[in-house]
Amino acid sequence: MLGSIAAFYAVMVPYTKVEESFNVQAMHDILYHNHHIEKYDHLEFPGVVPRTFIGALVIAILSSPAVLIIRVFHVPKIYSLLAVRLVLGCVILTTLRLFRVEVKRKFGRHVEAFFVVLTAIQFHVLFYSTRPLPNILALALVNLAYSFWFKGNYLRTLQALIVAAVVFRCDMILLLGTIGAALLLSRSFSLMEAIKCCISTALLCIGFTVLVDSIMWQRILWPEFEVFWFNSVLNRSSEWGTHSIHWYFTSALPRSMLVAYPLCLVGALLDRRIVPYVLPVTLFVVLYSKLPHKELRFIIAAVPMLNVSASLAANRLYNNRKKSGWNFLYVLMLGAFLASLGYSAVSFMASYSNYPGGHALKALHEADSSMKEKVLHIDVLTAMSGVSRFCENEYPWRYVTTYKSTKFIVKC
Repeated sequence: MLGSIAAFYAVMVPYTKVEESFNVQAMHDILYHNHHIEKYDHLEFPGVVPRTFIGALVIAILSSPAVLIIRVFHVPKIYSLLAVRLVLGCVILTTLRLFRVEVKRKFGRHVEAFFVVLTAIQFHVLFYSTRPLPNILALALVNLAYSFWFKGNYLRTLQALIVAAVVFRCDMILLLGTIGAALLLSRSFSLMEAIKCCISTALLCIGFTVLVDSIMWQRILWPEFEVFWFNSVLNRSSEWGTHSIHWYFTSALPRSMLVAYPLCLVGALLDRRIVPYVLPVTLFVVLYSKLPHKELRFIIAAVPMLNVSASLAANRLYNNRKKSGWNFLYVLMLGAFLASLGYSAVSFMASYSNYPGGHALKALHEADSSMKEKVLHIDVLTAMSGVSRFCENEYPWRYVTTYKSTKFIVKC
């Protein structure tokens, strides 16, 4: 069910926006330019901060058989974009399934069932699951860390979070810190064991990302360190807008979790077993709230764990639905489920119309089918709102992204 919903979102809204541009263009260039790095998009348009190629490389390799078939039969490249997005969704949902299996083992099949239902009626997790954002690539490792955590494999939990922080999203160090502190306080391992594990894993990851990304960027660098310096030390991320300190708790989480938001609070009160897991994740959101620039995707890694707490509350209401007083709360919960589903449907329709650049380029391709060579300039707004290299067609279409190039080609 979760895979079907995620695939539906990807098929209906295939285009990507500016936040996803680096990984989208990187996947395109790996698949279509291979080892010809001089043709890669990031050398001409590097972006504000560098990002790692490791995630794009893994997804490109996994999707390469499908893309090869698409290229052989000269199918439009937009289907290659759909292929890489579906592969990414498979990776995310596979790690989520590993977490879900541990939820079932620890709390029972009814709690697992409610976890699936709550995730399905929420819009953002499944909509984002096929979007090549660094946060989503890190989410795969966070889901893996959660499954290790529930399984009792605590050092593996730290290792998964370290890989996420060092390679994909430096802000995952906050989640690593809160979960690591909780595990130390519960004496799940010794301080010396934690230090050895963290240092060895971090050094290995730093060496790997520096090796790969220095080749791809053609200069020595550790991408996530530069991101950390830009966002946290220089606090330059606030140039892209700021929100109040309580925004995650009063806007982002209520919109992303919907009915699960109040239920997760009830779950923590009704079942104390979940408190040691929810508390560090909530503290992660609290610490992240100190950064002025806020976006939902920054704390989306907290949602799966909070959904477990909500599932415990939903399961308690379900088990007691025939008792006096509880039956009213159960009916109220079902109504909230339907309201959440309606909100997700409205959110989907809004998102469907949120990529004007992609829709405009598609309309232009369909409107002009002549074989005369055409040169099309992609301006900044178009590139930010849906157009990527995957949206380009073969001859007679040619695409340029700078006014200098446009004037040169038109003149010729």
